[in-house]
Amino acid sequence: MSRRRKGNKVNGWVNLDKPVGMTSTQAVGKVRRILNAQKAGHAGTLDPLASGILPIALGEATKTVPYAQDRSKTYEFSVTWGQQRDTDDSEGDVIARSAIRPDQAAIEGILDSFTGEIEQIPPRFSAIKIDGARAYDLARAGEDVVLKPRIVFIDSLELQSATPNEARFVVRCGKGTYVRSLARDMAQALGTCGYVSALRRTQVGGFTEKNAISLEKLEEISNSAASEGGWPSDVEGLLPLQTALDDIPALALKADETAPLRNGQEIGLVSRPDFERLTQAGINSKEAVVTAFAHFNGAPVALVEIEGPYVAPVKVFNT
Repeated sequence: MSRRRKGNKVNGWVNLDKPVGMTSTQAVGKVRRILNAQKAGHAGTLDPLASGILPIALGEATKTVPYAQDRSKTYEFSVTWGQQRDTDDSEGDVIARSAIRPDQAAIEGILDSFTGEIEQIPPRFSAIKIDGARAYDLARAGEDVVLKPRIVFIDSLELQSATPNEARFVVRCGKGTYVRSLARDMAQALGTCGYVSALRRTQVGGFTEKNAISLEKLEEISNSAASEGGWPSDVEGLLPLQTALDDIPALALKADETAPLRNGQEIGLVSRPDFERLTQAGINSKEAVVTAFAHFNGAPVALVEIEGPYVAPVKVFNT
């Protein structure tokens, strides 16, 4: 007999506006305690120095975390020129200095070389594992940390403002991009040193500042919900499970199709109305394999793979 999981069965996303000074793990723990949720996880680490969008999945929404992690992200950040720090941000020790201060024209001149596919070496103080150990743990222990370069994608990189000692940027980038590495490499391209002195994430896929919530506001809503006898699924601050899936097709199911999928069985869509349903969902039945979000009247049923007329469940949602 399985043990009953403690806490409330809360399914959905909290788009947290994380404050500076808190780790992502601490933020997840705080949200989980506020809501007394059974299960929680996050979609993309934010350093303690950084503020902004930290999508936190609760309950069945944790099954969609990989989809949120793969989405493009937008950051606003500042680079301070003249120093290099071992962490590539303001929390580290100074390891090099330069008297060179790039002007606006020089900065704008290098931006194109940092867009598209670029090669990037992650910061020594990062969560990447080396032989099972985190790079930041090895770096803190004084070990020589050597990380391999990786290919990342920068959609856009814009200069917002520039003073002699600092410049502000906005970057839209893909999964695995380190803004700290970007700042370090831009400084090197300009013949100087630099580090990230301010960092804010403003967007992760469909999670934006418009639907974000602070810890204080979340606690206020939670206390109000508790006083009224519970935490309704449509309460302000809790986004639906499918928020992380807004870039994949959504397939509307019939009532008699939900049970087979929930039980792990494949279903066939072979009639003309079925094909029309696939077309309306933007699914081409001639494509090899299509991943889709299957729902019944808007309620999550499963993530499915569609190959021809056949629909097979990949992850079933027990909401």
